[in-house]
Amino acid sequence: MRRTLLAAAAVVLLALPAAAQERTIRVISGFAAGGAGDLMARLIAEYVPPLMGARGVVENRTGANGLIGAEVVARSAPDGNTVLQCPMGSMTITPNLPGASLPIDPRTEMTGVANVALSTYALIVAARGPYPDVPALLAAARARPGALTYASAGVGSAQHLSVEMLKARAALDIAHAPYRGATPAVVDILGGRVDFMITNLGDVMRQITGGELRLLALGDDAGSPLFPQARPISAFVPGLQMAGWFGICGPKGMSEESLARWSDATRRALENPQFRERLLANGLTPHFEDTRSFNARIASDLQSWGEVIRAAGIRGD
Repeated sequence: MRRTLLAAAAVVLLALPAAAQERTIRVISGFAAGGAGDLMARLIAEYVPPLMGARGVVENRTGANGLIGAEVVARSAPDGNTVLQCPMGSMTITPNLPGASLPIDPRTEMTGVANVALSTYALIVAARGPYPDVPALLAAARARPGALTYASAGVGSAQHLSVEMLKARAALDIAHAPYRGATPAVVDILGGRVDFMITNLGDVMRQITGGELRLLALGDDAGSPLFPQARPISAFVPGLQMAGWFGICGPKGMSEESLARWSDATRRALENPQFRERLLANGLTPHFEDTRSFNARIASDLQSWGEVIRAAGIRGD
């Protein structure tokens, strides 16, 4: 009996160091559960940290177009154990908004780590609503200036600016209804309280395939293999293109070694067929960019979205 107990104790003691050494990596999502941003955070947490010998967990910290979550990351130690699932809007649109009271400035307090996926946008309405197609929606907006409403994930979000581009190119007067994330916005579209929305296809895949929402058009000419019959919005408003991305960002000060480790793990994760299939099934296109390429994309989009914001006269206050 004594030998049995000693042997069991030895097994426990041998197991303790390995368990104690397992890291936990926090993947922060700045948006509500249920949307594309939250989905991306959960997929990243599931597939990337294990390739670095760690366990990924997701935390939702909503508000300020994703920058409440970004603040959590920016204030964390730059050791690679806390990262942000960073969408295009949080990193390149919100920082451009004049008058916005931001908890942090991602341009100076955050860094791109790696890009994970590209996202087409979807123009959607309630399936039981009065708009069967894009021409009907545009006609209604022109017939009743200021009467129609569109939802967004917040002032200065990618959803907001996408419709502002639509309004400018099509000479429309439509009222803005901002929400704290895409999920509550979609709820009000389904309830008939808002007329339409342009958002990440991944935000609304379930409701489109379930017949609750009607997909009127896709945001860019690349289209989606999931909806091969869907026309691009440029077919109705020439020259209009809308697309986004979802990446991984960290606090300034991350070491080159940590950035390289994250970038390599992200690249290897995207080679996993299951990860790729789950992204594609949710309207996202797997697209790896290493740290240098991803930061170049962020810098380019900061400039181009700044031009859109200034042209539309949008303010964050």
